[in-house]
This record gives sequence, C-alpha cells and structure tokens, in this order.
Amino acid sequence: MAPDKTDSVAADASPSPSSPLLPQDSVFKDGHPLPRLVVFDLDYTLWPFWVDTHTTPPIRTASEEDKVPKSSRRRHKKEKVASTEPTADGGFRPVTVVDRYGETFAFYRDVPHILQALPLAGLKMGVASRTSAPELAREMLTLLRVPAAETSEKEKLALKVFDAGLEIYPTNKLRHMDALQRRTGIPYEDFLFFDDESRNRNVETVGVTMFLVRDGVTWDAVERGVRAWRRRHGHSGGARPGAKEKNGKAESSDDDKSDYEYSY
Repeated sequence: MAPDKTDSVAADASPSPSSPLLPQDSVFKDGHPLPRLVVFDLDYTLWPFWVDTHTTPPIRTASEEDKVPKSSRRRHKKEKVASTEPTADGGFRPVTVVDRYGETFAFYRDVPHILQALPLAGLKMGVASRTSAPELAREMLTLLRVPAAETSEKEKLALKVFDAGLEIYPTNKLRHMDALQRRTGIPYEDFLFFDDESRNRNVETVGVTMFLVRDGVTWDAVERGVRAWRRRHGHSGGARPGAKEKNGKAESSDDDKSDYEYSY
C-alpha cells in the first residue's frame, strides 16, 4: 500500500554523492547504452510536497531570517531535503522557498546535483506533471536552483535545465509523453520516466520505461532506473547488482516483471 504523503519520511541510510563526479562503476561511466530523455514528475518526485495543495502564494526565496515552522502540513524530515549549507563543489547553496504562511519548500536532497549531472552525461531532461497549479509549479522551478555545469557560474534556474520542455497541466501522463515526443523527436523507447504514482505506469504502453520512486528521486534511484531501462530493451549493462548477464545483455526473469520493489 502506498505511504501517506503527509507522513514523516524515513531517513535515507545510504550514502549520497554531492556532485556529478560519480564512481567509475556508475551507469554514466560504464560505457553501456543510456536513455536519451529523462522525464520527471514534480510532486513527491523532485520535491516532497504537492505544489497545488501545500503551497500558498505568493512564494519567494527564503531569507536567512526565515524559520522552519515547528509544525508543517508536510511534516517531512529535513534530512530528505536539500540542505541549505554550501556544498564542496564550488560553494553551491541549495535554495529554500517560503510561502505566504511561512511554510518552507525545497528539492529532495540529491535532486539539485542530479539535475546538474544528467545533461553533463549527454541526456535531455523534461517534466511531466499533473498538477492543477501549473503557474505556481513553474514559479517554484524559477526560484529553486541547480549547480551550473560551467565552472564560471555557481548556479542556474531549475526551470532552465529541462531542455526537452515542461508539460505541467492536469491530464493523463500519456498526453505529457506525446507532447515531449513530438517536441524532441526522440522515440518513446529512449524515454526514462521517474514518478511516485504507480497508475502512471500506463506510459509503458507506448514504450516509455517508468521507474517508480517512493521517497523522491535519489542517486540510487537514477542508477537503478537506467539499469531497468536497459533490461527492458535488452541492452548490455542492465543487470541488477550481483546478477550476471547472458551473451553480454541483461536477462529478464519473473522477478523483473516489476521494478517497483527495486526502486525502494
């Protein structure tokens, strides 16, 4: 059963890289095929809230004086959210946004550097969000920041990193995928989609690979998502950790029919 989104999120015990300088055995450095387009949902995928129900405009970048509320409608644990402390990769400081009532909002902890790393690996990125507050979601993406790829800059607007486009409006996710496919010309088979709702697995009927996340996108989820995409299309480099490949390609088994558990 899916967790209640308003419950506290369990702390992530696994280590999390703070920069795109990934280990040599990362899927982005192993020489095996990669998807061409990575698509992200927003709510409870890139950030731990529903932008249309948890956020009350106007919103602004939080100042040093803004306090984290003692009680929050979201009640997420701070360790799952991007820290506002400078990181070791040139002093990038993740941004926190505050709304009319002093509620604070930010990306999940790993997200800013994931959004920096994927373009460096040659992947396009897009958004597919069903929210009923599209303008507020875009404003949130305008206020939140991502480390810039160029060493001469420290950060860039999160809104600007999605070079495949932003599909943010209430609809079936199939419509979002159709718009992204028509805009980019990239085949559905080269899409990898991260979302927190299993009902959106219907995008796989057109060839998109969906990877279900529970507590937001993490480095581990991205790595596993790429391996799931490889397995689905019979590419090399798709074996789960500790598993073997046959004839240089990932083998599917009964355990591979669903990657839900593998995303946790």
